Amino acid sequence: MNLPNKLTILRVLMIPFFVLFALADLIPGYSKYIAVALFVTASLTDLLDGKIARKYNMVTNFGKFMDPLADKLLVCAALICLVSTDRLPAWIVIVIISREFIISGFRLVASDNGVVIAASYWGKFKTTFQMLMIIVLLLDFGGAFDLLGQLLVWISLALTIISLIDYLIKNKHVILEGSI
Repeated sequence: MNLPNKLTILRVLMIPFFVLFALADLIPGYSKYIAVALFVTASLTDLLDGKIARKYNMVTNFGKFMDPLADKLLVCAALICLVSTDRLPAWIVIVIISREFIISGFRLVASDNGVVIAASYWGKFKTTFQMLMIIVLLLDFGGAFDLLGQLLVWISLALTIISLIDYLIKNKHVILEGSI
């Protein structure tokens, strides 16, 4: 197993620990910081594994499958934790997770036709803002930080919808024609 795949597995293994610290104040006063540190570290492994895999020609079928799945697991776990702690409305999480299911479905159909559909810039912006939103909401500093958190929630939601529409328009032939 190569280094990028090990980083992907590490990211998946970090998720239960992240959830534990995000939901339980195991170390009073510090748990949320540990949760944020785990989330940031896991997010950075995503950047690192992709760069290493491409730079050193270490792209594998396992990595193509597990890397996006690990990302979705991490972000969805964080969003659900934020709903559980009343930091994020459930309907926003439903919209975000629904978008992920729709895009994954499109990618499966495209894959059946031998085509890999890469992430768009809108999708990358969406992911970046979602991760920033998650970090700010987890930190829960109050005051002006709450305003920043709400701004990031609405930007993330808008980018989620924009990236979905962009993806559907660019790839409508996948469903309409049944082939690529």
